[in-house]
Amino acid sequence: MKNCRTNNLHSIFLMHKSMQSFAAFKTDATGSSAMRVITASLLAVGLVSLPSSVFAQTKNKATPAKAAASVKELVQVVKPPIALAYIDVATSASDMPGGNLMAGAAQGAQSGGGFFGALSGLAKGAIGGASDRGNVFGNTHSLGFASGRFVDVSVYTSKNPGLSEAKQFIPTVMNLGESLQLNAPVPEKVVQQHVPVDENPVEPTYEKPKGKISVYWGCGETIRPGQPRTLDVATASMEDYAKFFVMRGKTTKGARSQPGHPAWPNKVDDRKVPDTASLIGQHNFVGSGIPESFKVSLGAPQDLMPSIELKQTKKDGAVLLDWKTIPHARGYFVSVMGGKTDGNSGDNASGEMIVWTSSELADFGFGLIDYQSNQDTDKWVKDKVIMPASATQCAIPKGIFPDSGAGMLRMIAYGSDAYFAYPPRPEDPKIAWEPDWQTKVRVKSVFSSILGGMGDMGEKSAPKKEEKKNKATDLLKNLFGN
Repeated sequence: MKNCRTNNLHSIFLMHKSMQSFAAFKTDATGSSAMRVITASLLAVGLVSLPSSVFAQTKNKATPAKAAASVKELVQVVKPPIALAYIDVATSASDMPGGNLMAGAAQGAQSGGGFFGALSGLAKGAIGGASDRGNVFGNTHSLGFASGRFVDVSVYTSKNPGLSEAKQFIPTVMNLGESLQLNAPVPEKVVQQHVPVDENPVEPTYEKPKGKISVYWGCGETIRPGQPRTLDVATASMEDYAKFFVMRGKTTKGARSQPGHPAWPNKVDDRKVPDTASLIGQHNFVGSGIPESFKVSLGAPQDLMPSIELKQTKKDGAVLLDWKTIPHARGYFVSVMGGKTDGNSGDNASGEMIVWTSSELADFGFGLIDYQSNQDTDKWVKDKVIMPASATQCAIPKGIFPDSGAGMLRMIAYGSDAYFAYPPRPEDPKIAWEPDWQTKVRVKSVFSSILGGMGDMGEKSAPKKEEKKNKATDLLKNLFGN
């Protein structure tokens, strides 16, 4: 049974990446592209500028109809800021092995070694040789397999749209020296290649996928009446897909690494964020075209959140989840994805993708394991899609995931997003607001594991040290497909 669980890890990893891609473009995907992503997910388990609301600091009160005309004349003029900075803050925890491997590979690749550099870094990571370098931009959006603290930063100024580098002077409590070096990537040159014309085009063939997708929801030790919702992919129409894949989640804009937007970390400065780091204090952005006044002070709600400490306990087939509350968290959300096959092989093989979420309403969940706005988080807490900040327990019902299968568990604690601007918005609506700069900060803490935890992956009796090493090696091979 334990070997079956580990053999499924790689398939679940591929499923999760495919479904995350689907969630990212679901709202504007065409029928054919949606079908391709769903097909890829099924194959993995054998199934064959800131929004205008940023500037609104208070809600407008209802105005009598007679006064509408006069109010319209007093609408305040709001101009876009000269400079913009985005700071994405994430704490990632996991009880799954392999964090050093990925950190080492990232270090090797970013140091200019390319593929072979990544292999060298992978080897160093395997023996615990990963250094305090090897940080990669975008780690705040990683799947969460590696534990650590991550910060992505970018800055832009309309007075120098082609800005290639900048500095961010940081508080000493960040334990990364005096400043961070922000660099923008160099635009890649597009090389036009001659594409030969096939004089005898072949009509492509399409094989309809097989299998099912089932969704369960709600905390509790038993499956609730009316569940699951199941989609038979062999007979489903695109209308069926659209109705089935209910996915909330409206992740807003954040840090980006692109030409004209110097960002950190980068190839020049790829230091890791220390476990002891804090963001509390003044951050000063300096660069050509960036206003001298660009100094923003962050407080405790914008600091790195503590790691999620999740305990999983098996009880009569159900899995009980317990965790400690996290300061400044607005709510929590948990999802598990797994699958099972029908035991057949070859053309007759079929299976079922299974998803469970902690939501009280049916939701596929993939769009919610990321930053969300304060407004959306609070709304979904009220709707009982997201668990409230006071929650410390949840149970995954028995009978959803097979004992011989494995499920990928992910959990998120939502922090608060925050906006800072200078000069402050004038209270008099007759005075236009022309900010020199504006900063947006997003915060979250995420956790990933295998359903049931990693504690029983080895033998019940205490194995020798060498046996532990072999068990971990086998697990990693299954996880990464090596």
